[in-house]
Amino acid sequence: MSMYDENAQAILLLTTYFSQHQKGDPRPLTPTEYGRFAAWLREADFEPKNLLRDMESALERWVDPKDKITRERLEFLLGRGLAMSLALEKWNSAGIWILTRISAEYPRALKQHLKEQAPAVIFGVGNQHLLEAGGLGVVGSRNISEAEESFAKGIAEQASSEGLNVLSGGARGVDEIAMRGALEAEGTALGVLANDLMRTALAGKWRRHIRAGQLCLVSTYYPEASFNAGNAMGRNKYIYCLSDQVVVVRSDEGTGGTWNGAKENLKKGFVPLFVNATSEADGNTALIDMGATPISFPASDNATSNEWLRAHLSSAVQPSLEPPKSELQINSYTAFVDHLMGLFKNQTEVSLKQLQESYSGLAKKRLIDMLARAVKEDKIERPNRLHKYRPKAAEPETVQQSLFGGGE
Repeated sequence: MSMYDENAQAILLLTTYFSQHQKGDPRPLTPTEYGRFAAWLREADFEPKNLLRDMESALERWVDPKDKITRERLEFLLGRGLAMSLALEKWNSAGIWILTRISAEYPRALKQHLKEQAPAVIFGVGNQHLLEAGGLGVVGSRNISEAEESFAKGIAEQASSEGLNVLSGGARGVDEIAMRGALEAEGTALGVLANDLMRTALAGKWRRHIRAGQLCLVSTYYPEASFNAGNAMGRNKYIYCLSDQVVVVRSDEGTGGTWNGAKENLKKGFVPLFVNATSEADGNTALIDMGATPISFPASDNATSNEWLRAHLSSAVQPSLEPPKSELQINSYTAFVDHLMGLFKNQTEVSLKQLQESYSGLAKKRLIDMLARAVKEDKIERPNRLHKYRPKAAEPETVQQSLFGGGE
């Protein structure tokens, strides 16, 4: 326990599990609860270590406005010194290091984005410097198509070739594919795990990269925790906050951690969000409609030899759902309609196949959705339900009014 000062020890005692939770025992403080309590400590001119030296005096004036952080709960948590000592010894022998919010090495991005709701403790294994490296987050579903798998691996390899760190969640599917793609391309990766940090760190597929300094695995949860859906949802925002930009490879609309994490990022504006435009997943289409930037590989076969990814990422506008329709979304659809109307100057109609060739990097479903919107808004029409489109014909009355300046 001597390797951590008293402030770090107090924070660990307040916020961390040291073994599997026993029914009936008070739970450690959540990031939100600790943020509230830590703010009070600062206002009262106390440090966390004061709780260890004279808990009675430190807690004398404490009253939780939400009645969740009771004095009895705090006393129980702070009384777990022996359990903490045993756990720290075990974790240290497995190569796990620990940062608290008062550590000099704690990533600034988490504090900047999350303020007092930043996690109180981060457990990690591997190259700690990668926590501050930023880079490209690559996230997505567990179950993906071969094309989506190829995209995840390719975008990670491209990021590595351009010197970008790759961040993901370490789960099966997109996360693991992206991280391994980056590492096998001699790049670096940061995995933000929701569970099983200690077991994952010992896995052969990661161990050699940890030893080589290419990889850092971190978690804000008990290092021996098993999978928990709530924890998996909660860690998504940490991937976004530690990245400079994030790419969604595949998302299913309305469900799953990828969808919820991307929506939260759009709402709170942590970092620019990009979405794989070559996937036909309904979540990808919906996220682009919400303001995320579509991304696909350049048509050129040798594109991976060029630094096209950095240029594409840097050109994006910070997305947000506030206001609901971002300027990026409106411009994207407007540009599509403008191009479509330009085609009609030289031909009376265009086919879906022709448009697919013009927009080779755009998913077919996304293209059809934009065409349907243009039909609904009476900008174009689709006669006889064929996949051919032409300008909307003006109504006779409208034509007559325009000729004679008619009105009311």
